[in-house]
Amino acid sequence: MAAVNLAAPVLLVLGAVSATVGAGGASLVSRSLGAGDTAVAARAAGNAFTLFWLTAATITIAGLATLDPLITALGAEAGARDDTRAYTAILLCGALVSTGFSSLVRAEGRMRYATMLWLIPVLVQITLDPLLIFVFDLGVRGAALGTVGGQAVSALMGLWFFFGRRHRPYRITARDLRPHRPTIAALLGVGAPSFLAGFGATLLAVLVNNILAGAAGTVALAAYAVCSRIQTFVMMPQLGISQGLQPIVGFNAGRGLPGRVARARTVALRATIGYGVTAAAVLIAFAGPLVAVFVDDPAIAPAAEHALRILAVGIAAAGVTPLVSAYFQSLGRTAPSYLLSVGSLLLIKAPLVIVVSRTGLAGIWTSLAAGDITCAVVALLLLRLDRSIPRPHPYRSSF
Repeated sequence: MAAVNLAAPVLLVLGAVSATVGAGGASLVSRSLGAGDTAVAARAAGNAFTLFWLTAATITIAGLATLDPLITALGAEAGARDDTRAYTAILLCGALVSTGFSSLVRAEGRMRYATMLWLIPVLVQITLDPLLIFVFDLGVRGAALGTVGGQAVSALMGLWFFFGRRHRPYRITARDLRPHRPTIAALLGVGAPSFLAGFGATLLAVLVNNILAGAAGTVALAAYAVCSRIQTFVMMPQLGISQGLQPIVGFNAGRGLPGRVARARTVALRATIGYGVTAAAVLIAFAGPLVAVFVDDPAIAPAAEHALRILAVGIAAAGVTPLVSAYFQSLGRTAPSYLLSVGSLLLIKAPLVIVVSRTGLAGIWTSLAAGDITCAVVALLLLRLDRSIPRPHPYRSSF
């Protein structure tokens, strides 16, 4: 479990790259479809594919070439080093298939297929993991292969949707796959806040892992790994709300319907806060049974249960910041998203962890929860200060 958690930043980096091209591409696609410009939508999607594949290939080559320094930087100690090395190497080899471009599917309003792009690969991974880990006795390598296997299924489903499906609002041709400088610039400009948020989460995870390793050793690392797994599942609906908001905002902004944009924003905020508060209450009340699902080690389980109850307080507000950032990205307004992505890490979360962690292990958990709440308050203030009514975004032909 410790090795899997130590290698988690690699998945976060790949996820950040996918989120960057996905958010940028989805914003351009949804706004262009709203404006009725299918040619621009095709070029935006095609360039998103090309940009991701080139970046993923670069990460694979660079990561494998510097694997030992990389796992050292991730905080792997002698006891978990070999497993971390094996797990990380397999993840890097599967980088090219680490996304199914579900954000581009959602940009067309195909929510059912976008959901299947998440659900089916998860079911595949759930099936493969026990087979590879226990039946074929591959251990941590089996866990990594199960992850890559699920990702590969998602990638194949995405390729079929964009290149094999007949009835579509636009077609991606070979010409659309060729890098187009203005389109790449637009993709990166709109999507960069997603990368910074994902990369920031990676840096924060590395920071916390190193502090935990120095302060409390492998027991604390394993407890954090358990809590991270639970948080990932619990926060999926909040992620879904943000992802569902983006095509609605982008399409209606392209159509010139600011009233619908404002209404969608309000409904999404109420939904994510309501869900967050409910989820936090459930986690606090049932921390013990939830931890028992993932670990039964008598040394790790109590530590994970204690940590989860503290971290759950932050989950109540954790969905607000990414939702507000996604809202501004959907409108093509990157400045507020940059502020939330960079500021939340450099000015709030990292300083809190560094300062409060000096009070002990409980201080580390408290700093993480306090960081989520503080960032949410800042995001809501930023949204309140933004008094401009969303207006139609003329889609420039240079895109």
